[in-house]
Amino acid sequence: MDTTSVTPHDTGSGLDEDREGRGSRLGRIVRSPLGWMLTGTVGVGLLSGLTATGPGPVPVLGAAAAVAVYRLVMHRAAHRSTPEIAWRGAGRAALLGGGIGLAFVLVSTILITVCGGYSFSWAGHGFLSVVLAAVVVQIGASVTEELLFRALALQALEQLWGSRAAIVITSLFFGVAHLGAPGANGWSAVAIALEAGLLLGAAFLWRRSIWFVVGLHFVWNTTEQLLGIPVSGHAPEGLFTVGIHGPAILTGGNFGLEASIAPILMAVALAVPMLVLAHRNGGIKTRRRAGH
Repeated sequence: MDTTSVTPHDTGSGLDEDREGRGSRLGRIVRSPLGWMLTGTVGVGLLSGLTATGPGPVPVLGAAAAVAVYRLVMHRAAHRSTPEIAWRGAGRAALLGGGIGLAFVLVSTILITVCGGYSFSWAGHGFLSVVLAAVVVQIGASVTEELLFRALALQALEQLWGSRAAIVITSLFFGVAHLGAPGANGWSAVAIALEAGLLLGAAFLWRRSIWFVVGLHFVWNTTEQLLGIPVSGHAPEGLFTVGIHGPAILTGGNFGLEASIAPILMAVALAVPMLVLAHRNGGIKTRRRAGH
């Protein structure tokens, strides 16, 4: 009787311990940088895929939901606060980033136009409808992409290997992610990595605000779309019809402005001082510092 009574008790205890062991291991995996990065990427990525091309305000609602998912993942899985998406000062940060994005696109476009690469004519579409459509779509795209690549990927990789490795890896991934766009090729992927990946990554390391980077990204894409220039290979319905003349290295060809040499040089010229300022402000972290 004694043996019989003890055996089930011991077996049950072993099963409980095994379950607890598996649970604790799973918890450690989810709480690790790669764990919360992947968890957040799945959540934000699904929302982006479901809402990016939706009608009316759906992309904006998807962006708001993506921010909520990101906050939840960081609080529950990563066990950390989220100052990078704090609402206080968000408007000012977005406006500053937007100003940089506007100057970036307009100066690049003017340089190409002066060199004979672009010509513009009024498209004749409804002004308000075109502007509203561009704003809604680009809000959704800029918010979800920045959550994925800067808030999740860059910060997770930064904890593992430091800021320098993180910005290199996320820039490469950003370029590769655009290979599926119409007109994309190896050069356009390199161009996206150098200008968008580097510039947006440097902007985040400098300000540590997703809203600053979202503002830059949003105004960049929206200005291109309204000018009628293809945005990463996607030909938009803009306020103007753009004529493309000359070599693709100047104009970006069918892929659009991002594959031109002009914005690449502009992006590097902007990213370098941002990285210098980030370093001075303590925003460039080594592997040891990032882990803390």
